Parts: sequence; C-alpha cells; structure tokens
Amino acid sequence: MPSWIRAVILPLSGLLLSLPAAADVKARSCNEVRQAYGAKGFSLTDIPYQEIAGEHLRICPQEYTCCTTEMEDKLSQQSKLEFENLVEETSHFVRTTFVSRHKKFDEFFRELLENAEKSLNDMFVRTYGMLYMQNSEVFQDLFTELKRYYTGGNVNLEDMLNDFWARLLERMFQLINPQYHFSEDYLECVSKYTDQLKPFGDVPRKLKIQVTRAFIAARTFVQGLTVGREVANRVSKVSPTPGCIRALMKMLYCPYCRGLPTVRPCNNYCLNVMKGCLANQADLDTEWNLFIDAMLLVAERLEGPFNIESVMDPIDVKISEAIMNMQENSMQVSAKVFQGCGQPKPAPALRSARSAPENFNPRFRPYNPEERPTTAAGTSLDRLVTDIKEKLKLSKKVWSTLPYTICKDERVTAGTSNEEECWNGHSKARYLPEIMNDGLTNQINNPEVEVDITRPDTFIRQQIMALRVMTNKLKNAYNGNDVNFQDTSDESSGSGSGSGCMDDVCPTEFEFVTTEAPAVDPDRREEESSAAAAQGSYSLLSWSLVCMVLALQRLYR
Repeated sequence: MPSWIRAVILPLSGLLLSLPAAADVKARSCNEVRQAYGAKGFSLTDIPYQEIAGEHLRICPQEYTCCTTEMEDKLSQQSKLEFENLVEETSHFVRTTFVSRHKKFDEFFRELLENAEKSLNDMFVRTYGMLYMQNSEVFQDLFTELKRYYTGGNVNLEDMLNDFWARLLERMFQLINPQYHFSEDYLECVSKYTDQLKPFGDVPRKLKIQVTRAFIAARTFVQGLTVGREVANRVSKVSPTPGCIRALMKMLYCPYCRGLPTVRPCNNYCLNVMKGCLANQADLDTEWNLFIDAMLLVAERLEGPFNIESVMDPIDVKISEAIMNMQENSMQVSAKVFQGCGQPKPAPALRSARSAPENFNPRFRPYNPEERPTTAAGTSLDRLVTDIKEKLKLSKKVWSTLPYTICKDERVTAGTSNEEECWNGHSKARYLPEIMNDGLTNQINNPEVEVDITRPDTFIRQQIMALRVMTNKLKNAYNGNDVNFQDTSDESSGSGSGSGCMDDVCPTEFEFVTTEAPAVDPDRREEESSAAAAQGSYSLLSWSLVCMVLALQRLYR
C-alpha cells in the first residue's frame, strides 16, 4: 500500500475506534448522582454532568467518576455523621431503658420513704399525742438518715439504727420514770443497756436485718441503673477513627462516585466495616453482660427477701410494737438500770406530778398482719422490678450485636437476600472476604478498616472498669453486704452495714452479756434509797394506769 494511502487511513481508523468510547462517556452521565446528591442537601455546583477521570480521588476507586475532590470530602463527613447517628439510634433502646427505669425506681423509692414517714407521724400523733410531738425529732432523724443513705451519703445503717434505739430508750426511760431527774451522763449509761436488756423486745434485731439488707439492695440497684445509664450514654457517642471514616465513606458513598447511587452495600461488607469501627465497643460486652446478670440477681432479692416495700410500709407499727414492749417491761428494765447505773435523783414535785400513761391514747390497737401486705406479691415494687428485669434481659449483648443491628437496617445495606446486586467496595458484585469475629484483637486482618489492635480505647476501658466496680457492689448487695463499709466497721464480723443473712432465720446479733455498768458509789445508793422508797407508791400507781391502758389496747384489736 502506498505510503500516502496509509497516511490517510491510519488517522481515520483511530478516529473510528475512538467514537464508541465517546458514545460510552455520553451514556454514563451523572444525572442520577446529581439527584441523589442534591437530596442530601448539598449544592449541585460541585458535581459534574458527566463522569470525569478519577485520579484526584483519595478514598474511592480512581476510575471514571461523578465525584470531585470537594464532593468526596463532603460525602466523607456525611458518612461519619450518619454512622454516629446510626449508633445512637441503634442504642436508643438500651439508653432509654436505663433512663426511664432509673427515674421510675427513684421516684417510687422516695415516695415510699415519704409515705412511711407520714404514716408514722400520723399514727404516733393519734396514739401518743404530745409525748410523741415533744420527741418527734428522734423519728425525723431516723428517716433523714435513711434518705441520706439512699442518696449516697456516708451512713452506716447498723450504727444509725443502733443509735436510734439508744436515743429512743433514753427518751422513753425518762417518760416512764417522770419522778426522777436524769443527767446526761446517767442517760448515756442507760443507753449502754439497750443491747443487754432488750427493752424493745426482738423488734430492733429483726428490723435492723430487714432494713439494712433492703436498703443496701435498693440503693445498690438504683446506683446500678445510674451506672448503666451513664455507660450507655457515653458509649453510644462514638468518635470514629480516620481509618473508620475512610471505610465508611468507601462503603456508603463511593457508589455515588461510581455512578451507582441506588446500589447499597453488601451485608457482609457492612458487617466487616462495623466490626472494625466498633471493635472497642464490642470489648465492653463481656463486662456489660456480667453487670446485667448482677442487676438481675439483686432484682430477684428486691422481689423476695429484700423487698423494701414490705419493710417500710409497716415500719410505724413495728416501732410502735417495740414501744409497747418497752411499756410492758418498763418496771424490770428500770430496776436493772437502777441497779447498774445507780439510783437517780428525785425530780422536782411539779415534774413528777405528770405521768406518762395519761398521755397515751387508749384507742390505739396493735397491728394486725392481715391488714396490709407484707410480701412482694402484688405490691407496686414487685410490678416495677418485674418490668425492669424484662428490659434488662433485652439489653444483654447489645454492644457485640451493634454491627448486626445496624447492617440489618434497610437504609444501610442491600440485605442478605441480594448478595449479587450489592456494592462490595469496588463494584456491584458479591462480597467475598470472610466476616471478622468480634472485638479489637480479631480485627488484625480486617480487610476494610485499618485498626491498631495494640492501642485499646482508653475511654471504653474506663467504662469497663466502672461496670466492674458496680458489678462487685451488686454482688455484695445480693449477699446483704454494703461494700462501702466492709473495711471500716469496728465490728469483728467485718460485714459492714449488711447482715448477710440468706433467709429470715438469722443469728442473733444481741446476746445477753454481763457487761459491767459504770461504777456507782455505794454510799450514794444508800442515801438515795430513802428517796426511792418515798416515790415507790407513786410509781406503783403510775404502772397500774399503764396496765389499764394496755388492757384497753388489747380490747380494741
């Protein structure tokens, strides 16, 4: 072929070969991408009308693309924002569970204390009248300390209850012996006989066991709800790493750049991206599940032997029964106290003329157990705890299943039934790599997200430690022990504020011991014996009235 013909034909053939490519470029317009991009709220000035060369792309495949550098940056930030929102939405259930149930339990408990205090005040005003009102601060202080303990105050329940009964004994001892004058030192000596003489019967021992273990369980349970709420709120606010952001952009918006805005990521592809981005959250799961298990155990205690409602509802009647025991045994108690602490000085004539029994209301009748529930069945606490338990069970494994929950969202992936027509990170085809296991160390070979497995997230580790500490407190509360006081109590048992009793049969804390009372001068006793004899007939008259009152009380049962 002559050279001049070749010179004409070769350029023409090159032109003809280039024509299909030009037609193909025209066919791959960016109109669909422009619509999807604009629907996200972005300006269309950044986006080309037709695909352009993709050498400028830093994340998406550097092939013909509908994305400019500005678009890739904006879509990368959009993918980060959407991921953060997805985690918050997906963890919404567990967060609202702890927020709402903490609020309900706290309101219930505070209302229970308020009602118990009001009930006691109303009952004692009717029953004891001015005698109670003149000494009401003893009972007000009891409820103040119980509230302070519940709200996290440094209160040792056993010591506080012992102090209450000692103070009550001091006040009552003066009321049943109005013919005597008692100094502060003498009353302090009286209080030393609280454990030995058991003036209130077995009520203080039983009430201490019930109150301590119920309050320990209730306070620890509400603290657990607080910790769960705080951990869930903190962990749900993720801060994706640069490697995670790159993987999110590649998964969610590189289809836009490839002109495939309607093609969603493959399900398994999504799982690997989420497992890489949420690797540290998954490591929280083990400690979280142990925490939930401990919460459920304490909840069972609250439904059963540690039911705070069955303790607080009849507390007014129980204390009143203790006062009645003191009235019935007052002569023996007074005699033993006088023997140990010495004979007190006679009171002035005006004060001794007033006797305590005249102030008691004979209409009061002792408590009948059938009149109000003393078990958890049917109580408000029972229903509340049952509801909380159901929600807690649903929150187990929430952090390790987070990737699966997110990738099931039809807004995110193409689903498991469309594995051939989904985005695999490069094109619309099946995703072939295997799915990674959960946790940070298992992401060493994650094909989608660069994860530094040698640097655990310190923030997540702090939440793990908070859960571990709370779980330990819950385990102690389950056994009736208050971990806050285990090492600070002066008692040899070292059990702190808790009794540790597993059932209603507990060993007696108060045994009769022959503790020597403060020494009293024998001459002083001899001098005061004549004064005591002069008051003896009056004291006998007073106690005759007491017996009449008690008889009337029995009649009104």
